Amino acid sequence: MRVVIMFGTEMGTAEAVAECLAEELSGHEVSVHDMAELHPARLDVTDLHLVVCSTYGDGDLPTGAEPFFDLLDATRPDLTGLRFAVFGLGDSVYGDTFNRGGEIAAEELTARGATQFGEHARHDASTEIRPKDLARAWARTLPLHELLGV
Repeated sequence: MRVVIMFGTEMGTAEAVAECLAEELSGHEVSVHDMAELHPARLDVTDLHLVVCSTYGDGDLPTGAEPFFDLLDATRPDLTGLRFAVFGLGDSVYGDTFNRGGEIAAEELTARGATQFGEHARHDASTEIRPKDLARAWARTLPLHELLGV
């Protein structure tokens, strides 16, 4: 079993966070994938998935995540057994749509039978906390050893 980190980005921050998470989890078998180039049929329900997703515009998925979620809607795969955690990126100045990209990702995956684990992380660009610092701290809270059986 491995950890699959999937990112959806608009300006590159989610990709940088995904790479940072891969470094933080280097003791595990980890792969990083851009959702713009990932087909939902390639998801293996035996892997653990970390979704890193920014928010764009008025609470939309970033352009980099749209192809993946469009295919997810079109193919409607059964993702029962797939486990995932979400690290969302947003800016609280946008009020109700703050971190909506990560929330949409979680909703779409759970609608197909996947199960979310761990705390849903929500980075706020209006704070002084760097996304990579929050990502490192968040990764240490995930129950990966229990879920991976190591």
